[in-house]
Order: sequence, then C-alpha cells, then structure tokens
Amino acid sequence: MALIYCVEDDDSIRQLILYSLKSGGFQAKGFDSADALFESLREQIPALILLDIMLPGESGLQILKKLKVYPAYEYIPVIMLTAKTSEFDKVQGLDLGSDDYITKPFGVMELLSRIHAVLRRTGGGGEESRILSCCGILIDPERRLVTVNGSPCELTYKEFELLSYLVKNKGLVLSRDKIMNAVWGFDFAGESRTVDMHIKSLRQKISEAGGPDVIKTVRSVGYKIEEPPV
Repeated sequence: MALIYCVEDDDSIRQLILYSLKSGGFQAKGFDSADALFESLREQIPALILLDIMLPGESGLQILKKLKVYPAYEYIPVIMLTAKTSEFDKVQGLDLGSDDYITKPFGVMELLSRIHAVLRRTGGGGEESRILSCCGILIDPERRLVTVNGSPCELTYKEFELLSYLVKNKGLVLSRDKIMNAVWGFDFAGESRTVDMHIKSLRQKISEAGGPDVIKTVRSVGYKIEEPPV
C-alpha cells in the first residue's frame, strides 16, 4: 500500500484529502509546513507528495526546489495543489520538477486518477519500498547513497552492505555469524572480529554525520539496530 504525503496548511482541506486517499487504498500523512514535512522525510520516504503552493513560511515552490537538490528526495514524484490558475505558476512548478498540477477545487476522483497516473509513470510507487530508513538514516540501494538527517554519509562497500542488512532487520538481534554469512557470504566464527571492526567504523561515521547511536551491542550474541527512546 503506497504512502502519500500531503502538505496543505488548511486543516479542512488537508483532512478531506487524507480521508480521500485512505478511502482510495493509500496510506496517508498530512503536514501543514515545510518543517513538518522534512522532519517526516528523514524517517520515512513516501511514494508521492501532494504539495500546496500557498503555504505559510516556505512556499510549495521553495519546498519543491529543496526536494530536487537532495539526492535522497529528488526522485519522489510531486503533484502541486493550488488555487492559482495562471499559466505562469503552472509552468514554474513543472519547470522545477513537479510531475503534475491540480487546480483547486478538484474532485476526489480526479485527484485519485492523477495520483495513479503519476505512480504508473514513475514506477508505481516502487521507490518507496526500495529506500530503507531508520532514525533519520536513509539508504538508497540502487544509487548506493546514505544520508543521515539529510547529510551525506560516505561508506565503504561492506559498510554499506552491513548497514543495509541491519536496517532491513531493524529491531532483530543478529548474531555475528549471521551477519558474516549475509554480508560477507560465509559463516566462520574466527572472522567475527571483522564484523566488530566494521560496526565500530559504522558507528563513528554515523555519529560524525550527526546521527544517533542506533547500533546496539547485544552481549555474547551480536548486534541490532534500535530506535532511540523518545
């Protein structure tokens, strides 16, 4: 079930859109500002963003510009929502990288139809499942990119594979032997020190990039990725 983000400062319109999305078979989250959107993007990547142009603080066009310069966010399809009807505003949004444009007021069926069309055109929301996320850490396996709270985090090949494996199994305790077999392709207890050294390096790089201490040691067993307490 694809996740859709809706950025709209009018509470009644936002709630109507969220209700329509959920009724149409989507997961949906709503935000009233750029800050709220980017905070959630650091935790979870949606299949598509519905973005109002007229917002307090940063406008929808300013948000769109930001999305398109972040490697972790640039591919996310965006449909602009606005009461503006001038051709200039429409062209400006499309030139900045939006995938479609809907003028208010619009019908629920039109909205859902446009969303389905954009998702088909951009891969049916497959990007959502491709991106891995945890505690502000985003992993793009295809581009082999890692960002921590929006900042790039440079990893070696095996560090990338190790972090991906831990995040895919978030919350589970993974033994050193299991990690060795999954990441290095063999299971040999004498090489467990290799896992420990790579974990140490990962922790350091995530910390240097401004990330939280999410890789936990489970004594006499191995490691797990764990969400920090709120």
